[in-house]
Amino acid sequence: MLFAMKLSTTTPASISLSTKLLLVFCSVLIMVAVPLQITQRAFADRYDDQINALQQQIDAYNAEAAKLNAQAKTLQSALSELQNQAAAIQAQVDLSQAKYDKLVAQIAETEKKIKDNQDALGQTIANMYVDDKITPIEMLASSNNISEYLDKQEFRSSVRNQLTSTISQIKNLKTQLVKQQADVKTVLDEQKAQKASLVAKQQQQQDLLNQTQGQEAAYQQLVASNNQKLADISAQQRSYYQSLLNSGSGVNSGVSGDFRYSNWSGNQGCSGGYPYCGPQDSGIDPWGLYNRECVSYVAWALANRFGRYVGNFSGSGNAYEWVWSAPAYSGASRVYSPQPGDAVVLPQSGNFSPIGHLMIVESVNGGTVHVSQYNFYGTGEYSTMDIGTGGVVFLRFPPA
Repeated sequence: MLFAMKLSTTTPASISLSTKLLLVFCSVLIMVAVPLQITQRAFADRYDDQINALQQQIDAYNAEAAKLNAQAKTLQSALSELQNQAAAIQAQVDLSQAKYDKLVAQIAETEKKIKDNQDALGQTIANMYVDDKITPIEMLASSNNISEYLDKQEFRSSVRNQLTSTISQIKNLKTQLVKQQADVKTVLDEQKAQKASLVAKQQQQQDLLNQTQGQEAAYQQLVASNNQKLADISAQQRSYYQSLLNSGSGVNSGVSGDFRYSNWSGNQGCSGGYPYCGPQDSGIDPWGLYNRECVSYVAWALANRFGRYVGNFSGSGNAYEWVWSAPAYSGASRVYSPQPGDAVVLPQSGNFSPIGHLMIVESVNGGTVHVSQYNFYGTGEYSTMDIGTGGVVFLRFPPA
């Protein structure tokens, strides 16, 4: 953290030589101390920059992986639809093939009937031809009576007519069967062509699906790799902050403008009873604020620990905006004598607090206010500390 030390002077216009020497010595100390603090902050910024860059890459990779996953689902759905269509067409092909096979068998059977009837007709015609060589007088002489002669003549005529009619019917049936066979063959060929086309589309969709799933897996691998890098950088950052605390370099206390804090407890993870402790910025709380941020914790504490009304911030929930958005959306008012349950707004303070910071008053002891908070060091964790009443704005929210 970079802390701007507040200096005040009470030196008269006329000063002694020893006093001048003392001032020069102090100035040298300040000139030496300030670069040290800047160096520490620059060292910390290196981690922040790496973390932000990795997080942006992770977000981009996750977005690309999600897009590819959606494409894969769409392709899988299309592939399933094509498979269903192919199955339906195959069923039609099977049915048409069965009809075709049946017609082929019927045609073969009909051709046999035609041949059998033609053979029978030939034999009858041959017999009739032999009979035709016999004169009517001879046939009459060979008959027992006139009635038998007439029966023979009628029988010959009836057999001839019946055979002629049967052969004609069988030939007509064969013609119909041949036409049906041709029609079914046409349908069968069309269905087989449709099936071949669908099989080709299925292969194309499957190839595209495999490619898309492979790309998604590659992005997921990049996400996993960057998550590991992010975890490593975050561990280094925590180690660095701890080394500052252990060295007593003032990280647990400091001054920025009129704002003073001391006795910072250090990060304590997801403590304080705050319930929205998923990964930081992974969700939105009931007040429209990202989880594990200072503003989300204070809004929750106001509503759930101190029974105050807190409205939705409608996109204006950054810490520095609470000075006007809390009165507008929640009916809060500014107060100058803090008490437990008041929100504390630290306005924008350069590198120290570029978008402000939110705390909540736990107790008051004279000019010192004990507060609790989240995300003081940018890690989304709970901590407590003591602050002065200068450089901040106290807001009191109405009862719920």
